[in-house]
Amino acid sequence: MIAPKEHIKERERLDSLQSYSILDSLPESDYDNITAIAAEICNMPMAMITLIDKDRQWFKSSYGIDVNEMDRQISFCGHAIHENGQVFMVPNTSEDERFHDNPLVTGDTHVMFYAGVPFTTEEGLPLGTLCVVDQKPNTLTEHQQKSLQALSKQVMNLLSLRKSKKRLEEELQKQEEKNLDLERFAFIAAHDLKSPLNNVSSLTSMFLDMYQSKIDDEGKQILKMIIDSSDKLKGLIEGLLDYSRSESILGKNKVDVKVESVKNTIFGLFSFEQNIDFTLKNTITDLYINETALDQILINLVTNAIKYSDKKQIKIELGVSDSETHYQFYVKDNGPGIPQEKQEQIFKIFEVNANQDKYGIRGNGIGLATVKKIVEKSGGNIQVSSTLGQGATFSFSIKK
Repeated sequence: MIAPKEHIKERERLDSLQSYSILDSLPESDYDNITAIAAEICNMPMAMITLIDKDRQWFKSSYGIDVNEMDRQISFCGHAIHENGQVFMVPNTSEDERFHDNPLVTGDTHVMFYAGVPFTTEEGLPLGTLCVVDQKPNTLTEHQQKSLQALSKQVMNLLSLRKSKKRLEEELQKQEEKNLDLERFAFIAAHDLKSPLNNVSSLTSMFLDMYQSKIDDEGKQILKMIIDSSDKLKGLIEGLLDYSRSESILGKNKVDVKVESVKNTIFGLFSFEQNIDFTLKNTITDLYINETALDQILINLVTNAIKYSDKKQIKIELGVSDSETHYQFYVKDNGPGIPQEKQEQIFKIFEVNANQDKYGIRGNGIGLATVKKIVEKSGGNIQVSSTLGQGATFSFSIKK
């Protein structure tokens, strides 16, 4: 018996093999299908997909034989990996000096015929083989050899896809970790800034009240600008806190809730507002939903409808229905409407439609971005339809 020699680039070959994370993996139907096809095309009782590790031959798939691994020193495939993509064929192992006394030939396996094709990386490094085996002397036709070579390339394609998927998953994991770190930073930074800003605003207001008789008009104007700027920054920070909290909101469990209860909760928050006509139009009475997430969405939309209304009598309509897979909602108002060219932009963070609301406060462009994030993470989508002067309708869905 002649043992297989090491590949000329053995170290690089082994490093490449490890990069595919395929050794000792669980069986997969894609690989099993290839060995079954190889056995059928070549009219052989056994077919295997093998990988040549440092000291062993490991089987990713085996057809017609129950084997997981064996010593590399007695492997036929250890010889085949040197063939650079060509078929390595031994018609009669008992007459071949390399194999006639091999345990695989003389033992219970009784390998009398072997044909294998190595599958190689783009760098030309062989990782293993697709091989077929018979227990009697045999041969392959030219057509069968070409088919075996084609199937070997498909094995390499599967391995490449596996590696690409692994890399993508790793990159996605890194990106998720970065996003989580960024959200944590935003939350901590916003939370830590909120308290000093409250102090700036309240102390400035106190100073203005106590010493306004001793301050000239220009000084009073400067102090009021400090208060206004502090309040705007507080609004921005509160928006960032809401945006970062949206992930924890999504983690809440679903509960049974009445549609009427949702309406009463949301509309009750704005009962202090004058001249608002709230209506509910629903075709269902019960929901099984993340109530906290739904409340957050509706509060944002109703708040905007009130803040940006240009009518003496504000009308807000809440619609609730369902489909087979989603709950459907809409919030409709009779406000000034949203220009067509801004109807997609308003859902982007920090994008602001109006210069200021009816109270003279400029928005920060975080509220609708938070709404969109919650809706999409809840398995739904959101859009707005609007005509200038005729109000706007925000429609969104949440997966059941």
